[in-house]
Amino acid sequence: MDEAERQELLAELERLRQEHRDLDAAIEALLATPGFDRLQVQRLKKRKLQLRDRISRIDDQLFPDIIA
Repeated sequence: MDEAERQELLAELERLRQEHRDLDAAIEALLATPGFDRLQVQRLKKRKLQLRDRISRIDDQLFPDIIA
């Protein structure tokens, strides 16, 4: 992996982490609202899990576990 690819992955990783934090805040705000839409909360949580998986894959690409 060259430096340009690495920088691109780092930028995407930061963007995904920010989106993950934003979704977390949105879910908490929605749950605090009386009569919140459970389906919307489920969709946001599903998207959050997808982001976590993508973050994990990128993290593994950038920092592979090397077993010695």
